Amino acid sequence: MRPPFPPFDSETAKAKVRAAENAWNTREPERVAGAYTEDSVWRNRGEFVTGRAAIQEFLVRKWERELDYVLRKELWAFTDDHIAVRFQYEWHDAAGQWWRSYGNENWEFASAGLMRRREASINDVAIQESDRRIFGPRPEGDQTPLPLA
Repeated sequence: MRPPFPPFDSETAKAKVRAAENAWNTREPERVAGAYTEDSVWRNRGEFVTGRAAIQEFLVRKWERELDYVLRKELWAFTDDHIAVRFQYEWHDAAGQWWRSYGNENWEFASAGLMRRREASINDVAIQESDRRIFGPRPEGDQTPLPLA
């Protein structure tokens, strides 16, 4: 069980998005994977992943490559058991190049509040370290919207 549960309203959808942002910012694959059903189905860029164990393995690989990852998510839309978000995250590779990744996700939830489907479209833009604007988990109460670019 992972509250809040569908059907979502504006406040519970926002809470679900913030909980996901907070979890992903821990960069703890086991913790993040625990928010998905055992048979959850993902599309992440061009990679297709099925099942909680495979999600956890995916996240281990992701955070081995995307160093000092930090994320912001924003509610885009919702219905009873679906949420759409837009997000940005920053990270650097092993060579020291910084990136800002922009994306959209569509989520579908089971009645127990676990995500059973996640589809993510993501684009990466090389940035200078001096252009970074995300420097750690969001402070409590921060509702700053994501800039477009």
